[in-house]
Amino acid sequence: MTRAQRATYISQRLAELYPETPIPLVHKDAYTLLVAVVLSARCTDAKVNQITPKLFALADTPQTMMRVSVAEIQKIIRPCGLSPQKSRAISELSRILVEEHGGEVPSTFEALERLPGVGHKTASVVMSQAFGVPAVPVDTHVQRLAGRWKLSRARNPVETERDIKELFPESEWIPLHLRMIYYGRQYCTARSCDGTVCEICRTVNARVRPGN
Repeated sequence: MTRAQRATYISQRLAELYPETPIPLVHKDAYTLLVAVVLSARCTDAKVNQITPKLFALADTPQTMMRVSVAEIQKIIRPCGLSPQKSRAISELSRILVEEHGGEVPSTFEALERLPGVGHKTASVVMSQAFGVPAVPVDTHVQRLAGRWKLSRARNPVETERDIKELFPESEWIPLHLRMIYYGRQYCTARSCDGTVCEICRTVNARVRPGN
């Protein structure tokens, strides 16, 4: 298969497997999504979803969160890991949202990426899921599958994102990234597949025998 043929097959197969693409992080608005994505760094979505109800019961708007002490935030989010950095980031970004953005989550990559604890991947998730802006957040699952499926040879998320965007139409970017995450968790995990085991890997990496 050429890269274009692989991309077409992958897109069609993932759509068949996952016709619906709900975001795994539980949230009610752009702010709670932003906080949940910040918490998800080096932490599973399942663990984040266990922790956010308690955090959001305490404060679920930037106005209320900025009044909560960093120590109190850290106490709640400690199971997520990196709690000192994440608690400071949540507190500070909440203050900035109130003081500089009228208490609203900004809807541009530039403004989001200036917030503490918010990198390009986090901004991409918020832009795509909260505001419907086409984006391809590259997490560990997307990075792994893009390599196994020969969609990209890049070793870093920035170049992988560029390669995926070149292969797939913009209208597919948002559901594609979630479908790759679902598939990576269910069928093509880091340990269960080496690029030859799961259905999509077997198909896109099949070798054509001479004479066929």
